[in-house]
Amino acid sequence: MDTLAQSVQPSGAKRQARVEIIPLIDVIFFLLATFVLFTLTLTRIQSVPVDLPQASANAPAGIDEDQVVIQVTENDQAYWNQELIPLADLPARLSAHRLAAPNPKILVTGDSTARYGDVVSVLDQTRAAGIALVSLETAPRSRGR
Repeated sequence: MDTLAQSVQPSGAKRQARVEIIPLIDVIFFLLATFVLFTLTLTRIQSVPVDLPQASANAPAGIDEDQVVIQVTENDQAYWNQELIPLADLPARLSAHRLAAPNPKILVTGDSTARYGDVVSVLDQTRAAGIALVSLETAPRSRGR
């Protein structure tokens, strides 16, 4: 039995302390996974309820008579129902349309060359003219349509 003890630890040698890295890495990954799962439970997902319009089979297929399509293009120009006009003429046309139509509606769109600032300016001018029913088309159209 004495020879067995000598083979395990020599009589005059001191034991050296060792830092084991593998268990330390396991603990760090466990703490990281715990932190990630904990932070995911803290996230609140908030949403806004949206009432989407329902399609009906009896809806008219064409454009309403009171609706005007304003397509913004480059160089301070726009199309008023396929008629090219300068953007400076737009406030007068909007005011005249509000007085002429019992229920005026405006659809604002742009072609691929329209500037964002011009589209926002058209939206501001329709609001200033007192027209409440304004829609914004997000898909660009080909010019003049």
